[in-house]
Amino acid sequence: MKRDFWHGSSSHGPRHPHHLLWHEIARTALPIALAVALVISALVWWIDPAPPRSITMSAGPRNSVFMQTALQYKQVLARKGVNLEIVESGGSVENLKQLLEPHSRVDIAFVQSGIGQGMSTDSLVSLGSVFYVPLIVFSRGGGSLTDLSQLEGKRVAVGPEGSGTHVLALALLAASGIVPGGKTTLLTLDAQEAANALTEGSIDAALFSGDSTTRALLLKLHETPSLTLMNFSEAAAYTRLFPYLSEVDLPRGVLDLRRILPPQTVHLISPTVEIIAQSRLHPAISDLIIEAAQEVNGRAGLLQRAGEFPSPMARGFRISDDALRYYRSGKGFLYRYLPFWLATVADRLLVLLLPAMVLILPAIRYLPALISWRMKSKIYRFYGLLIALERRALSNTTPEERRTLLAELDNMEVAINALRIPLVYADALYVLREHVGFVRARLTGSVGVATHR
Repeated sequence: MKRDFWHGSSSHGPRHPHHLLWHEIARTALPIALAVALVISALVWWIDPAPPRSITMSAGPRNSVFMQTALQYKQVLARKGVNLEIVESGGSVENLKQLLEPHSRVDIAFVQSGIGQGMSTDSLVSLGSVFYVPLIVFSRGGGSLTDLSQLEGKRVAVGPEGSGTHVLALALLAASGIVPGGKTTLLTLDAQEAANALTEGSIDAALFSGDSTTRALLLKLHETPSLTLMNFSEAAAYTRLFPYLSEVDLPRGVLDLRRILPPQTVHLISPTVEIIAQSRLHPAISDLIIEAAQEVNGRAGLLQRAGEFPSPMARGFRISDDALRYYRSGKGFLYRYLPFWLATVADRLLVLLLPAMVLILPAIRYLPALISWRMKSKIYRFYGLLIALERRALSNTTPEERRTLLAELDNMEVAINALRIPLVYADALYVLREHVGFVRARLTGSVGVATHR
């Protein structure tokens, strides 16, 4: 049974010409849409990959302020759906080394200002400073300690190796003429060991840092009659000589207001702790970390006013562009009003718009021409076959060869009648059928002449 123009086969119902047109549009547009989607997806993944669900932070010793702060960050980030994996370390020096390792899995870390001097830290950025870690010096014996040079020839605890306390203590002591291997015995004790040695009298002085010195430990040392807290009367000079230091005060009575401890304001010098990150850190994660720092470190403390931290103050590390944008204008519009992951999806969809428009608009412009070419190519391929058949018919052929050509022409006509062509291209199809009839007339006419002869 022959298949007519609008039927796919004799057993199928008719298909409306408009349905055929939309079918052809879909078949033509789908490969283009898939190609555009792949290109855009690759561009977005390369330019603006999705933020990770988990990041790693190198904090500090188990009981340090660094570790306590990192644990609070972990709770804040968990509410946003981001897991913060915390790595215990020896302190700022080890944290920085882990960040600088070529294949490090550490994304962010607490690093004391001044630690990175003399090191190549171009691959790292700062998200800002989050709190002070003042240098606190207690010494035994009568009289007040006003100058670090007074420690020469004594037994002095300078913090464990790998800690920010150790690096800062050695730098300040060296400025006062005290260096390792000299008359002064420098001991690498941690905060608790140094406190115990001081109270027992086995050492003469200890340099503590705020990252390892708790309020309870300060009170214990302050209440020990034989110990004296050093007042840095030359604090301003230290901040000039060491630009990464700040001058801070321990206010009168801040440790114990009932007993007024300390009995007078104590001048201290302090580096700040910065959140240092790999430069590859995703902008959305950078925003989340600074937001966590605002919640955890933005409160008033012994040495800081409410809202003083976090701040874009960075010393020794370049502040990241994403952090600067956050400090100037806060979170992006979407992140203010949508949950984090929904805002992330919406933000990345906006990134899609520009490359999408660049690729889709030209595709839409040339889509009608492409559809027209596809439709006409279905018809034109028969013209190639028809011309070849006609040329064979014009040559000297036998009646048997002409009958074979007529059979081929019949098969061609069946195939032409089976074409599904939208109505707008029907005129070209009817012209093709007329030309088939013209070639058939020539073939049958030739057969008639041959038979008459």
